Order: sequence, then structure tokens, then C-alpha cells
Amino acid sequence: MAQYSAETAHPEPVVSSVADPIPLGLSAFAFTTAILGCTFAGFILPGVGAGISLVVAAALFYGGIVQILAGMWEFRKDNTIAATIFSSYGGFLAAFGVVFLPAFGIFQALNSAAILHPALGLFFLCWTIFSALLFLGSLRTNIALLIVLGLMFLSYLLLTIGELAGASVGLLIIGGWLGIVCALVAWYTALADMLRSAEGAFKLPMGWIG
Repeated sequence: MAQYSAETAHPEPVVSSVADPIPLGLSAFAFTTAILGCTFAGFILPGVGAGISLVVAAALFYGGIVQILAGMWEFRKDNTIAATIFSSYGGFLAAFGVVFLPAFGIFQALNSAAILHPALGLFFLCWTIFSALLFLGSLRTNIALLIVLGLMFLSYLLLTIGELAGASVGLLIIGGWLGIVCALVAWYTALADMLRSAEGAFKLPMGWIG
């Protein structure tokens, strides 16, 4: 199926023993990013405190496990970029979910030591740096994916600065809204790739770069 590689700007569906995992991976990415963005933006959900349980469930299962599986299938299809994106973001979300699981006591330990926000800031900072690497590594793919990765980078950059600034509400809200927009673009990209792979009744432009 579609591979994000430099060899072709307009990949055509090919016969494969593994179906195209990209729509699944992007859908899981979009769903969890939307939930996380709404939590930090205070949109629909009341904020990080009360809304974090929903984030944990989404991050651990759909965003975490499903994306890691999609990443493994992309490795099977020899699609390094998509495999790295899905596997890495799935692992990131699973780790984020574990932080807030009461059974592990990580959240309570950080909160009681008054280092919760610096710790989350460091967590987001590492992912911000890696998001920049993912963006640079995807420059020969398509415009839709680049927009997704660019928005993800900006979202986590704002969340990083907000947490390191002592939970600056304004910065966290902006970072959350950027995450929501990122999720919407990711859903569009998932649909576009699904239509292309399944030879749907219509096509959506993705802006392949060659």
C-alpha cells in the first residue's frame, strides 16, 4: 500500500500480505491527540485534573497499543517513516498514560514533591525535540503529513513552555488548541490515505512531494 518514501511522489496500491496500516495509525493518533488537546484547552473537558482519566484510557489503549501495532505493521511493509512515527508516538502516549495511573503512584510522587509541572515539561520537551526530527525526516512525503507533524511540534512546544513556566494557563490552552487542530488534519490525512488505498469513490489531495 502507500509508503511515505522518497522513491515515488504518487505511490500506487500494490499487492501486499499486509493491509495499509496508515489510516489506522493516523486515526489513533488523531483521536488521542484530540482528547489530550481538549483536556489542556479546557474544551468540553473541564481541564487536566478532572479530565485526565479519559486521557489515560485513550492514551494506553487506542493511542498507545493500537499505534504501536500499526507501527509494527509499517515495519513489516518496509515503511520506516510511518513505522517510526506510529511506534514512537504510541510508546509516548502509553508512557504518558502510565504516569497518571494511580496503581503506579508516579503522579502522586511527583505531585507531593512539587515537581509535577517541571517533570511534565521535561517529558513534553523530549517529545518536542523528537517531533522536530520526525518533521525533518518526512520532508519527502506529502504536505498533509508535514502539516500534521508541524502542528504536533508546535502543540508540544507550547505545552513544554507552559509546564516549565509553572503551568501557565494561557500557554497550555494554546498548546491544547493546536493539538485539536493537529488531530483534525490527521483525521483528514487518514481519510485521504484510506480512500487512496481502497480506491474509493473520490479522492482527497495530500500534496505528494517529489
